Amino acid sequence: MNKVSDKRIVSLLAATTEIVCALGLEKNLVGVSHECDYPESVKKLPQCSDVRFIPGASSLEIDKKVKEILTDALSIYTINKELIKELQPDMVLTQAQCEVCAVSLKDVEEALENLLDKEAEIISVQPNTLGDIFKDITLIAQKLDTIDAGMQLIESLEERMDIIRHKLKFIADKPTVACIEWMEPLMVAGNWVPEMVEIAGGKSVLAVNGKHSPFISWEVLKAEDPDIIIITPCGFDIERTLKEIDVILALPGFGELKAVKNNRLYIADGNQYFNRSGPRIVDSVEILAEIIYPKQFIFGYEGNGWMKFSV
Repeated sequence: MNKVSDKRIVSLLAATTEIVCALGLEKNLVGVSHECDYPESVKKLPQCSDVRFIPGASSLEIDKKVKEILTDALSIYTINKELIKELQPDMVLTQAQCEVCAVSLKDVEEALENLLDKEAEIISVQPNTLGDIFKDITLIAQKLDTIDAGMQLIESLEERMDIIRHKLKFIADKPTVACIEWMEPLMVAGNWVPEMVEIAGGKSVLAVNGKHSPFISWEVLKAEDPDIIIITPCGFDIERTLKEIDVILALPGFGELKAVKNNRLYIADGNQYFNRSGPRIVDSVEILAEIIYPKQFIFGYEGNGWMKFSV
């Protein structure tokens, strides 16, 4: 029987906040990042970070600003050191996967140096694949003395994916799928997304599983001409993506793509699902299954997690 952890946790990554809550330890969270918004109840917790972007900036403006900040060897995010000192955490959760996505390990280490009256343990995740995400859940469960809860959580996530795999076992002719992670400049979703597409019965194109998301030219996407295109920008919900969809629609010859002509162009919530490496990554697999095989799967995400976009 696991003892109940009494560690005070500051989570500076939305995914790790979700992991802690899924393990039944939301009560241990004393601070979160500005991006932590699930479950809804964590929004009331003190926010220990902020971003240097201008709210509402376009994809191109954000990309330009990010590159300027990183070129100057600065961080994209700011950490409220005084607040963290006040909260006195025993553990701080962060990531080393992407300087653009969230507060980095380097930022946290610098912020915590000689800050607290005690030694806080820093747990940094760096997932590149689905397997890595499950390892991170296991690691956090171990550190928080909730090993059984971690095993049960992973088992339930694996079972949900196995249901999809089993239902698609005999489908040989898989459609090609391109998941767009950024609209301007064009970027295709890598890391764990290609594997998710494969589990959901598609054939992922233009990105390699476990590798960082690559920037591509419009000509490359046009030449690939995938059967299905899913636009799921990092950090954007559906409403935010719709505000900028014209960037994609205006590409020369976009209307001639197979996916567009066959009405297989979709928008998905990249912020809540595809780009968040926590337990709801399996929700993302279910979303993909709904999109790729709408007659076989109805999980209830349409209209909220994704929508069909007709040109």
